[in-house]
Amino acid sequence: MDRLPVGLQTFRELVEGKYLYVDKTEGIYRLVNHDAKCCLLTRPRRFGKSVLVSTLGELFGGKKELFEGLWIWDKIEWNEYPVIGIDFTKVSYKTPEIFEESLRRYIEDLARGFGESLDREKDYKEAFLELIGILSRRERVVILVDEYDKPIIDHVEEPDIARQNRDILREFYSVIKAADRQIKFAFLTGVSKFSRVSVFSGLNNLDDITLDRNFATLLGYTDEEMQRYFGARLASLERALGIRADVLLQKVKAWYNGYSWDGELPGAHNAGGASIVFWKPAKRSSSSSSRWETPRKLWLKSTKKSTTSPTCAKTRRSS
Repeated sequence: MDRLPVGLQTFRELVEGKYLYVDKTEGIYRLVNHDAKCCLLTRPRRFGKSVLVSTLGELFGGKKELFEGLWIWDKIEWNEYPVIGIDFTKVSYKTPEIFEESLRRYIEDLARGFGESLDREKDYKEAFLELIGILSRRERVVILVDEYDKPIIDHVEEPDIARQNRDILREFYSVIKAADRQIKFAFLTGVSKFSRVSVFSGLNNLDDITLDRNFATLLGYTDEEMQRYFGARLASLERALGIRADVLLQKVKAWYNGYSWDGELPGAHNAGGASIVFWKPAKRSSSSSSRWETPRKLWLKSTKKSTTSPTCAKTRRSS
């Protein structure tokens, strides 16, 4: 069996390391051929957003060899586009002043990665626009943003900083609208939904697909995918716990945040949590050789110091 991808964030690492990858490329095909070329998708933590962003980066980078054996492999023309990947976990935003300077330097670093240099006198917004313009001379640009909302939600208890960081992001994202003709595709993901009048007032061509039924299972694992990709592991856990597979799947959803994004049931399993079920399998309790600790207990032990991240939309829990 392929190794479980616990804690991994990049598609290339999954493929080259021969880790288990649940094939989501049919949904990715629908996404990149969607009518809107600028999309927002929000999901709670551990649903596989970063892996999706990484997968899109490799796809638009023309890395066909990484997709061999997957649904999309022979479905598209493998053209190479300049991909600007922005990950806000790599940007400092302790204060608005630090945020502006860190974001400007981050854009400069991205430019150097393409062998380009930017005008150092320009601010973060001007630098972003300049980078898009330079790269578009090669081909239209793809923009992928992970954790688009992190500079705001990490300061949720400091409203003044959160508001100022929001204003910086609003200016930054407005560049995507201004450079529309130079952009092939833009995709943003995070955990929270903000109104167009706050973060995205300057990006009015953004299509929020969070609750679009066409993308309801783009992230997370469906019951069918759990059976297909985790069948042997499910059977082992079923024997260990003495629970039928269908009942076990419902319990896994209850333990690890199963959601329905289109109002229909069954919904989707949290990808990171579902992997934890099999990564830390049921084991015999030290108090009795005839008892088994459930995966839920093991999960609670390993995360008792963690906090709950904000969810991103009105969703219908499937548990």
